Amino acid sequence: MHECPPLSPSQKTPAARPSPRASGPLPWLTAVASVFAAVQLAFVVPGSGLAWDETVYVSQVGGNAPPAFFSAPRARGISYLVAPVAALTPSTTALRIYLALLSAAALVLALWIWRKVLPTPVLVGTGALFGGLWPTLFYGPAAMPNLWCALGALAATGWVVRALREGAGPTETAGAGVAVALVALMRPADGFWLALPLALAVSVVPGRRLPRMCAALVGGLVAGCAPWAAEAYVRYGGLRARLHRAGEIQGGLGWNFAVDDHLRSLAGRTLCRPCDIGWENPATAVWWVALPLLTAGGIAAARRAGRGATALLATATGLSTAVPYLFLVEYAAPRFLLPAYALLAVPVAEHVAHLYARTRHSRRPAGAAALTLALAAHLTVQLSVLSHVVRISHATTAEFAAVAGALNRLGVRPPCVVSGDHAVPIAYYAGCASRQTDGHDASITPETLHDLARRVPTAVLAPQGGAPPPGAGGTRVVPLPAGRGPGPHRTYLLPGPATGRPAATGQSS
Repeated sequence: MHECPPLSPSQKTPAARPSPRASGPLPWLTAVASVFAAVQLAFVVPGSGLAWDETVYVSQVGGNAPPAFFSAPRARGISYLVAPVAALTPSTTALRIYLALLSAAALVLALWIWRKVLPTPVLVGTGALFGGLWPTLFYGPAAMPNLWCALGALAATGWVVRALREGAGPTETAGAGVAVALVALMRPADGFWLALPLALAVSVVPGRRLPRMCAALVGGLVAGCAPWAAEAYVRYGGLRARLHRAGEIQGGLGWNFAVDDHLRSLAGRTLCRPCDIGWENPATAVWWVALPLLTAGGIAAARRAGRGATALLATATGLSTAVPYLFLVEYAAPRFLLPAYALLAVPVAEHVAHLYARTRHSRRPAGAAALTLALAAHLTVQLSVLSHVVRISHATTAEFAAVAGALNRLGVRPPCVVSGDHAVPIAYYAGCASRQTDGHDASITPETLHDLARRVPTAVLAPQGGAPPPGAGGTRVVPLPAGRGPGPHRTYLLPGPATGRPAATGQSS
């Protein structure tokens, strides 16, 4: 069958529209989101603590400790998102529940935008495929920006597709601009790589150029990046200086082939830096290797249904958001590719829906059973990796809390300062400020730290067997609890208020 010219008015045919039977996707989408939230609440939230990056974001707006040092690459969007809860209570459980429910609602909203261009089975498949990935489930209740970039990318692309298909009304224009602004507020670089293909699509498609939509996309990008840029001038001496420092912290931006790193990290590595590990469990990456074939099959299926241009734009935008993490950054984390997974779920869902319809219409139970088994196996692998990641995360944050409790018993109590190895999360759990004398989070000199120790209890953490901190003379050295997270530690209690207090039971190694 020959498809009509991409995105032309003649594409508005009954074959390109959802059937009347599929005109009410909201109950189905709500069901998918309910399962998405339920899995988070049942398997991820209970017993969880805040990870390193989360303590930085949450401490900016409340939580348990003074604001941690905010390094150059970070943006404050996620801090704004968690502020309504973090400002009211330091409870991690309350924050997790809030984010789990909010992410489920946002998933419904992002998919609802597509209801005029995709049939219900494809919409539901998109939500189920994306929501069933272990990184999506793990970061749903997390105070991290990547899932929100993914949902914003899905929403922005949906608004643009609607505009190209049916015209750019005020709703589509404003919606696309707001969605891009949300992504840029969370991660400015992600906002750029999202807006780029969308702006090209509304600028170069013959006969369907939408200058207002292009302006909205660019305006949304600028608005979302504005706080980050303003802070660059206040704290870093300009935008160029902050970009340079951000690049240094990320190991330098340039040609870095990280595809294999991402492949290995799918076994359950939330951060693979440096990614010099072996391929621990190849079964966890089968779906990732098959993703290009599934996407191509979905584009072909969508083309036969009159939705080829929609699938192509979703694919192109998804690939664009993946480019910097696959080829420009020298390390890997599964969360980096969440925007790409959200958008590639659209053509993959087209392919799965086509396979299901074909096996059903041909009355081939074997084909339907094979498809069901493949999807069940995929979901089983995702839940297995999720269980592993949650277990490791809980063990790590429990050790952070144990070390913080030991410091509190040693007299390092608020107001206090913690420096050294793993100081950022441990200081958060102890209720202290974190101040580093070197590294990415350097914010104080050793001399100033010693001066500060004369006024408030101050501890410097060092790994067992590691070198003592500069100027450690006169300090009291105490071993701290060991575990699966940061490992055995010693603390150097600097001369000052903390050293005059008696050591307690938390001194055992």
